[in-house]
Amino acid sequence: MNRENEMSPELKEKMKKNLVYVGIFSIVMLFAGLTSGYYVSMGKSFWLKYPLPNGFYLSTLFIALSSLSFWFAIQSAKKDKQGQLKGAMLATLIFGAGFIYYQFVGYGQLVDKGVNPVNDILVTNGRYGEYFEFKYKGALVAVDGNNYLINGQEIQDAEFQKIQNYFKQFEKLSRTKAKQINVQNQDIELFYNGSPVLIKNSRLYVNDSTQFTYTDELRLSELAVNIRDKRGDFFAHGTYGKDFTIYYAGKELQYKNRSLLYNGIPLKPHMQLSAMQSADTASAYLYLISFVHLLHVLIALLYLVKVAIASFTGKFNSQNTLSLRLSSIFWHFLGLLWLYLLVFLIFIH
Repeated sequence: MNRENEMSPELKEKMKKNLVYVGIFSIVMLFAGLTSGYYVSMGKSFWLKYPLPNGFYLSTLFIALSSLSFWFAIQSAKKDKQGQLKGAMLATLIFGAGFIYYQFVGYGQLVDKGVNPVNDILVTNGRYGEYFEFKYKGALVAVDGNNYLINGQEIQDAEFQKIQNYFKQFEKLSRTKAKQINVQNQDIELFYNGSPVLIKNSRLYVNDSTQFTYTDELRLSELAVNIRDKRGDFFAHGTYGKDFTIYYAGKELQYKNRSLLYNGIPLKPHMQLSAMQSADTASAYLYLISFVHLLHVLIALLYLVKVAIASFTGKFNSQNTLSLRLSSIFWHFLGLLWLYLLVFLIFIH
């Protein structure tokens, strides 16, 4: 007889539980490090804050339901109710898959808000007014936040669509061939460094004799991409102070006249430059923390498929529930871990 067969059932159960607890402890340490790194990184940094996507809340509901159905599955096994056990395990798998699905829904909602894993906070390349401006129907267009304005009024969607269609031709460029203008719009007058841009033979000119260089076209291309995404000063979509806010050293900044203010005073030039160069570390942490947890859930769910198959073959009963109980311990832990992460992100992010 091998040594494992000589062990008592109680000792086997204790050893297997200890292995599960060791795995849980290592995951706890991993996420303690990630959340601590998040908190420390805030420090004296520029930090983007915004509401969490609805998909994350729906995924929380599904992982809670999966824990409840898993508990019901174990109670059914203890009572030798095989029909209820199979139904409960199937529900656990469905709810677990629902958690994963709504996590990705949440990521999609973040992307729709202009929040990506790798982004800056403020628009620097192609920032409207830095090099280029334009008039629309004779009126100079201004930018406030992410809104494009004429005479202080936001341009209507139908009109802005015409502007986007015009600038779309500038998005792609070539190092070896000058940009050719294929789309004309008499309502749009483009300015470069304060001077009207000339179009001669379908080519762009700074003045009568100087054609656009590759650098000039690159700057225009970057502006065109920002116009395509209706992006003014911020990568995040929406209205500043309502849909998102920037913090510095834990204090909310104000935004006025295309500048950030600290305690009502415009940031000093070196701080403004620092803000322009700041990456969106907050969103990078959000994606990292949630996705690492999602990977653990996905791996656990794959194992639950094996457990569910075993339950459908009648392996589990009142005399054999150890694998079910050990799996449920880890699954419940992942649910509680997500709840902790969600609360952490709600109050910190």
